Amino acid sequence: MPKAAILSTITLPGNFTDVVYLTGRQMPPEIKKLLRQRKLSWSIHPINAFPRIRQRLDLIGTVIIDTEELGLSEQQKLARIIQTLEMENIGVILLGNRNEVPVKSFSLAPVKASFSLAGTMESISIDELWTRISVNLAYRKKSPGITVKPANPPKPVQKIYRNKLAEQLSMTSAMVDNLAEQLRLAGLVQQDFLPAKLPNLETVRWATVFLPAEWVSGDIYDIARIDEEYIGFYVADVVGHGMPAALLTIFLKQALVMRQNTESSYHIFSPAEAMVNLNARMAGQKLSGYQFATCCYCILNVRTLKLTYARAGHPYPVLIRAGQQPQPLETQGTLLGIFGQAEYVEETIQLEPADKLLIYSDGAEAILGAADSQSGSGFSREFYELKDQSIIDMTDKLNMLAQTRQTDPSEVDDITIVGLEIL
Repeated sequence: MPKAAILSTITLPGNFTDVVYLTGRQMPPEIKKLLRQRKLSWSIHPINAFPRIRQRLDLIGTVIIDTEELGLSEQQKLARIIQTLEMENIGVILLGNRNEVPVKSFSLAPVKASFSLAGTMESISIDELWTRISVNLAYRKKSPGITVKPANPPKPVQKIYRNKLAEQLSMTSAMVDNLAEQLRLAGLVQQDFLPAKLPNLETVRWATVFLPAEWVSGDIYDIARIDEEYIGFYVADVVGHGMPAALLTIFLKQALVMRQNTESSYHIFSPAEAMVNLNARMAGQKLSGYQFATCCYCILNVRTLKLTYARAGHPYPVLIRAGQQPQPLETQGTLLGIFGQAEYVEETIQLEPADKLLIYSDGAEAILGAADSQSGSGFSREFYELKDQSIIDMTDKLNMLAQTRQTDPSEVDDITIVGLEIL
């Protein structure tokens, strides 16, 4: 088939935009020049405009997010934006600051025109940026949003095609079965990294829910005795799904260090210290594929019942106190793996007998609701009906709700809940 005929089989939706640029400032002139020379369509929007853009993600090729001048509230939204785009098979490129570093560029910009990728120290030239854009666009054209019409083969060879197709389908079926078994086994291995026994005490009882959206999960949690006085616990949620996210959860489990042993003593890391250390390890790892995560980490003093907590782009922990509205425990902190020098804030609260606390991944918001940190409203009716029950009964019924509710396949997400109750 002639080249022109092949190109004519690609059908693009009307008003398709090749590149959407999300930023808190102007688009650098080098990137504008690149897009013009490559004859790509583009639009520029602030991060806060994304809710309007997401209504027509089928008309977007790839997204570039300029992270240099994002405010704290915008940084908090990055995880959700990246996850939404990934679910729609839209490639994301995160750019940090412009670098005055000599990076070889062949045609499109001066020698010193280079950019750093957010979350890494890597510098790329404008040519390398074009490579990333073009790969994302090529991948996007294979997604359901942009259909490629196959050419009809001549009638004499249709029978041969049918035979080959049957053979390929048979091989594909066997490969799918094998892959499903491998994923099932991987899911079992991942669950081996979860705590085998919860550290229940006379004064504290624990309960958990762990429901992967697929065989493997992008969530991980842990509840561990640090010493006789402290218990550390967390929920972490990798942005994305499937095997890459599951592999990163194992890294998180090993990288989140609760205490550091010395020859004669040990140091317990505060939640803020633990988040800083974990973020530095993720950023320093230079993970491929823009792998980021959120986390909420808490330490409970089992003698005084004081709870200290910090979060990194994660849903707020929720305190349930008898006779009061459920209360989101607000503290600031951006998601892990993007900003290498990010700071995290911790807060402390005194727990009382009969108090309950929930920390959870954002997938659980489908059944719990999403609370406003100021008004406290936004929790679901089902959650309000369960909030006065014991932590074990509450999590059992939330588990049942999560497994029985009707959900659009595109909205299925990993669900993890860790709950404690002061007896």
